[in-house]
Amino acid sequence: MLTICLHLPRRTVKLDQTVQTVSGPIGCARFPVRPVHRGLFETPLLRIEAGFTLLELLVVVAIIGLLTAYVGPRVLSHLGKSEATVARAQVDAFSKALDAYRIDVGRYPTTEQGLSALATAPANEPKWHGPYLGKSVPDDPWGRPYIYKSPGASREYEIISYGKDGKPGGAAEDADIVY
Repeated sequence: MLTICLHLPRRTVKLDQTVQTVSGPIGCARFPVRPVHRGLFETPLLRIEAGFTLLELLVVVAIIGLLTAYVGPRVLSHLGKSEATVARAQVDAFSKALDAYRIDVGRYPTTEQGLSALATAPANEPKWHGPYLGKSVPDDPWGRPYIYKSPGASREYEIISYGKDGKPGGAAEDADIVY
């Protein structure tokens, strides 16, 4: 219980032609008091605010933006290099499958038969013992089919991917991958 009393200071008051000195409490009131708990982190005497201010959120967003601007281009440059690496690995796998095809059939597939001869048996090939690839022939990492030529310019066959731009020639990510 909380008790509040109103006191008058010592004064001399003139009432009905008489002078009196008045002091002491004029009135008192009692109020029931109990601690108020509105949340997990609040106590009656100390209130702890949970959450973030708008300024704190803006600072965090700015830091994330700076990190993205710094790291993003570095990650994307590695993505282009990894696509070329995947294309080289796929061409190497085709080369091994073509060698196995040649051992069985006695020659490499013709340009017309293409790389699909490694996955499905060509017509009139009784010595074919494939499939020589685990799956069908995939497209290059840029979504275009590989170009197969037999005979090639400098070898018995050529496998070509024209790179990111899909055109002959180019440098960096646009460079041709020729096997």
